[in-house]
Amino acid sequence: MAHMKTKKKHIPIGISNFKRIIDDNLYYVDKTLLIKDIVDSGTLVYLFPRPRRFGKTLNLSMLKYFYSCSADYSYLFKDLAISKEEEIMEKQGKHPVIYLTFKDVKDKSCKESFTMIYDLITELYSNTRYLINDDKMSEREKRIFNKILDGTASHADYKLSLKQMCKYLYEFHQTNPVILIDEYDTPIHAGYTHDYYDEIVAFMRDFMSGALKDNEHLEKAIITGILRVSQESIFTGLNNIEVFSMLSEISNDKFGFTEEEVKEMLAYRETTLDFEAIKKHYNGYNFSGIDIYNPWSILNSVKNNKLGYYWLNTSSNLLIKKMCQEADDDVKHDLQVLVNGGRIEKYVNEDFVFPELITDKNLIWSFFMLCGYLRYDNYVLGKRRYEVNAELSIPNEEIAYIFDNDVIPIWLMKKAKKDIYLNLANLLINGDLQIFQKDFKEFCMTSFSYHDVGYKEAESFYHAFVLGMLSCLKESYQIRSNRESGLGRYDIMLIPNDKSARGIIFEFKNLNSEYLEDNIEDAIESAKDQVNKKKYRQELMALGVENIVHLIAVFKGKEVETAIL
Repeated sequence: MAHMKTKKKHIPIGISNFKRIIDDNLYYVDKTLLIKDIVDSGTLVYLFPRPRRFGKTLNLSMLKYFYSCSADYSYLFKDLAISKEEEIMEKQGKHPVIYLTFKDVKDKSCKESFTMIYDLITELYSNTRYLINDDKMSEREKRIFNKILDGTASHADYKLSLKQMCKYLYEFHQTNPVILIDEYDTPIHAGYTHDYYDEIVAFMRDFMSGALKDNEHLEKAIITGILRVSQESIFTGLNNIEVFSMLSEISNDKFGFTEEEVKEMLAYRETTLDFEAIKKHYNGYNFSGIDIYNPWSILNSVKNNKLGYYWLNTSSNLLIKKMCQEADDDVKHDLQVLVNGGRIEKYVNEDFVFPELITDKNLIWSFFMLCGYLRYDNYVLGKRRYEVNAELSIPNEEIAYIFDNDVIPIWLMKKAKKDIYLNLANLLINGDLQIFQKDFKEFCMTSFSYHDVGYKEAESFYHAFVLGMLSCLKESYQIRSNRESGLGRYDIMLIPNDKSARGIIFEFKNLNSEYLEDNIEDAIESAKDQVNKKKYRQELMALGVENIVHLIAVFKGKEVETAIL
């Protein structure tokens, strides 16, 4: 008799209800030891910032069914990792739970966003309307409770509603409630993007701080979001909160999938997907020393048995695009380094307020990292803002695709320019250097304005332009920028994957307004001396590249001259 093939558990896509996943026998990557992390740490208020679609909502749902005393949910945890922790399991089902998610509060209108928040609070009160019959509730409290139920409460009543609900639940159940708040910063993102930031922050500060600060009727609070958002703006005076971000070792494997978890899923589903291809496509996030895979993309690729760019359409990327479009030349240059597969050294800071994104352009890198667009390495705690404390890079092919096709603004991606870039790059690597020099000079003279290449900005502008031109070569070359080699730091280096091919080193010089007496010819000779003295070619030679070309470019406004060495 032929063996019957065991029916495989279905992969849950878009299902973030823990109970439904267990009840429907869907595939679940066990993250229940997050409960142990929370119970063992002794912290009162937890904030877990993670990128979107990294399992935050599912984890909060799991915590809801662990703590909730509204029914017997103990069966949900049978055979899961937490069930082996007997002391922890004694706490299961012992507390009332307040669960709120702000994930859909992202309207363009301030009024509509507040309407949605009021509706969420009304739903919370409606689900606990049994409390209104409690003799311990005063007549005044009952009146406010009813106003919230019928939508006639004041703005001040809504701000205090979370703290009051804690009190009502404690008095009825005689045990402190657990607060779970999902995507707390979604309304703040929307407020910043659509110009009602101050109003929404003022409300969220009072709403959350009232319930979390000095609240004697609170067992624990667990909050998730994408950003930390400075304690000064939201968690004012809250000294009982601990932040466990991707920079923290605590719970660093509880959001997103580890490599072992991905391999287990692939083996269970008997997929034909190649693990190395999966790794290249979706790996690359560093959560305090552990490599983490994007869970949304892994689940979709395994379910469909096909690699794809699944994370692309999970958000509008509106704020990311806006920041790129408003970027200065230095940021544009660094973006180009990243899309070419390079690394940049920056200061990253997880504690900031949104308005600082306008006043401090370098915060774009912290924002990108925390939102899941960049990987960090070699992070050093305690550095100051003017110091470098991390290396940043694009984590995987999926994010590289998103940068190329959805995030990077038009100034880097116009098709006409891409065709010209391809032609120039091919001339360069194929050895048609005289034609390259001629076409490069002609393109610069006819395509750029003096406003683009003002004296002080010329070098960084041209640096970014050349990186853009070279982006089409990233399959066959490693493209590095501003790295040390020999006795100095070169501007751009092309390292061929085929070591018999030509390696190219770029050196840029800018004749700015303070040195107008210098001429281009003298600057070229000076650059040649620098290239020889600094021995930039040593890195290429150490890698086994023997055919090496130095390309020197000197800029004076729109005027460009090049030399080959």
